[in-house]
Amino acid sequence: MAEIEAAGHKLYSLIPLNDFKALLGIDDREDKLARFCLVTATFAIEQYCMRRFLRKKYIERRPYLENLFFPLNEYPVSKVVSVYGWSKDEIIKPEYYEVIPDCGTEYDVPSYITFSPALNGYRKFRTVKVDYWAGYVVNPLPCGFTTQSFCDAKTQAKAKKTAASMPPVPADLATACIELAFWNMNRYRGRRIGVTGNNRVNGKDGEHLEMSMPENVKSLLEPYRRKTL
Repeated sequence: MAEIEAAGHKLYSLIPLNDFKALLGIDDREDKLARFCLVTATFAIEQYCMRRFLRKKYIERRPYLENLFFPLNEYPVSKVVSVYGWSKDEIIKPEYYEVIPDCGTEYDVPSYITFSPALNGYRKFRTVKVDYWAGYVVNPLPCGFTTQSFCDAKTQAKAKKTAASMPPVPADLATACIELAFWNMNRYRGRRIGVTGNNRVNGKDGEHLEMSMPENVKSLLEPYRRKTL
């Protein structure tokens, strides 16, 4: 993601600022407004889809009920780092579980872990903990990383594996972010504020953008709304 530091917190957008400006011919003098609209568009998209899209590491714990099924909340899953049986923090070896669909799938669908029946006879666990990576990155290089120095340190085989584990933002999701951000920019430019009266609480000149989006953006986002298993 294109990340921005603000008041000690990392905000991010689904589209890099420079790409957004180049696509729409936005002047450098509007950098601040363009960045704000990208970040708020990304936030609105995640609220609408009820999920986060930033690729990051997640940790999930849940009681082990011997049903051999462990759904993961975030997706697409690019890597399962480790699986622990939480009786004595014991690592469950990969031969005892399978991730479905495979890590690095191109489909935006939830994943789950299915355990081998042999695990029930091997050890009794109260809780299972899973560490995994899920989400998208913006414009990775062919090796999968976002900086050339990391790519140069990889062999061709490792670079190919890394690229599969760092899926880029899908084209229609990126398009939704571009269209929503540009729509909001035009609302600012034309003072089409979207609220009643002259609100002088938020924004430099009292402008305030209502959290809404056009129907064409909603259509693009429909496949990315949260799904559950």
